[in-house]
Amino acid sequence: MKIDLCPNCGSDNYVKSGIVNNRQRFRCKSCNYNFTVNKLGKKIDDYYVNKALQLYLEGLTYREIERILGISHVSILNWVKKYNIKRPYNSKYHPTYKILNAKELANYFSNAQNLSGAGTLVTELGDKFMLIKWERFRD
Repeated sequence: MKIDLCPNCGSDNYVKSGIVNNRQRFRCKSCNYNFTVNKLGKKIDDYYVNKALQLYLEGLTYREIERILGISHVSILNWVKKYNIKRPYNSKYHPTYKILNAKELANYFSNAQNLSGAGTLVTELGDKFMLIKWERFRD
């Protein structure tokens, strides 16, 4: 990673000053401040962040999304908090989901009985498709 300025004084006048914990250490010549390169954390692709938030809004739980996308439920929780996502509350409907390939999806939609009595959403999930269906609770 490239260092532009000293984090203490903002000067670009610094030199290498050893290695600490396998990271290069620098010393600013202006203020004698020692600093290291910031460690870059693991970055998850924005596609998965958007998909996780979309699934959350569709009514899936954090752990269901974790099982589908392979991303920690804690990360999903943190994204929901970070972006201040609020799920609409409606207790009369609940989502069910299926993961299908293209051929299975075509067979599913060829049956008219699958299309009646519920709302349906199809979203891409890598090389497969996720079908989310909302049905009323049966009393």
